[in-house]
Amino acid sequence: MRDIKLIAIDIDGTLVNSKKEITPLVKETILKAKKLGKQIVICTGRPLSGAQQYLDELGLNNQDNEYVVSFNGAVVESTSGQVIFEQGLTYNDYIDLESIASKLNLHFHSVSLDRIYTANRDLGYYTIYNSQIVKLGVSYRTQEEMRRIPIIKCMYIDDPDYLDNKISNPLFNTMRDRVVFSKTEPFYYEATAAGVDKGSGLKRLCEYLNIKPENVMALGDQANDMPMLEYAGLGVAMGNAVDYTKKYANEITEDCDHDGVAVAINKILE
Repeated sequence: MRDIKLIAIDIDGTLVNSKKEITPLVKETILKAKKLGKQIVICTGRPLSGAQQYLDELGLNNQDNEYVVSFNGAVVESTSGQVIFEQGLTYNDYIDLESIASKLNLHFHSVSLDRIYTANRDLGYYTIYNSQIVKLGVSYRTQEEMRRIPIIKCMYIDDPDYLDNKISNPLFNTMRDRVVFSKTEPFYYEATAAGVDKGSGLKRLCEYLNIKPENVMALGDQANDMPMLEYAGLGVAMGNAVDYTKKYANEITEDCDHDGVAVAINKILE
């Protein structure tokens, strides 16, 4: 019987179903786990603002002793907004990442703790979509103006097939010693600082809470979830997970439209 003390859960395609809703059974099971003393941690590529509606639903929001690993591990914070760890990109990283977007004709934006920024007045559909999902406004700023703005991550956002074709370009290889690239949705390709991913963020939080990896369960579906599944003593891939992530999982549960999170958590509560 595994002694799980902390359960780390991705949002999109994991905690929520394809309608972006937490199903009644998933909510009931998470609340049961919380009542039994399990620490529930949302680990997401979103900022805290983009997770708050779900934290509210689970009774985890605005608390000093509840935590979120946000921005793909670049920020670890309490749900009340107290930052434990933060590692953003440098201005030079931003300039070089945007240069790649310009050369490859990809839509691109950068994200701070509380806003999305673009140097292109021609906003892409997925930038607007991302803004609505994560509850952050979009501002136009020139490259020079971006010098004064702390950037947490940058995102290439475009139609899935078009994006997949572009991200195989060797230009991205010139940045791999400085940033971590991760596919977080079919239409998102994100860049965070080197050494930053959901696994490193979860590790920092667990060290802060004095919880060992073997006492951690992590659930996710996309390639950016792989590092936290690998870190956790029990890594669980959703039934709808990409094959890459399934390879690193200890177990595979049902998909997000069939209460996969509830099925997996109930196993450890039995």
